[in-house]
Amino acid sequence: MTRERKYYSKEFKLKAIELSYVRESSKQVAEELGIRPALLYKWRANLLTDGVRSFSGNGNKKQTLEEKQIALLQKQVRELQLEREILKKAVGIFSKSDKTSTNL
Repeated sequence: MTRERKYYSKEFKLKAIELSYVRESSKQVAEELGIRPALLYKWRANLLTDGVRSFSGNGNKKQTLEEKQIALLQKQVRELQLEREILKKAVGIFSKSDKTSTNL
């Protein structure tokens, strides 16, 4: 039995957060909006940590150009490190087999 996932717009989340700060009870606001109180607290924490970049959609954080470039470079570094490790192992394997075949 699967439940259908609900998606909320950025505007809805921001209004819900605003209401939770204005009213006395965040729990009551969550119940009125039909969401879990924990979800409202999560949205509030997300807004505090990420600020204007919060709620960019589909689980993708909105990144600046520099952050995108850093992420791309970090990915390339990981790939190159993996390639280097593979080549090191290949050199080790081939050098062992060369010694046995040439009787060095």
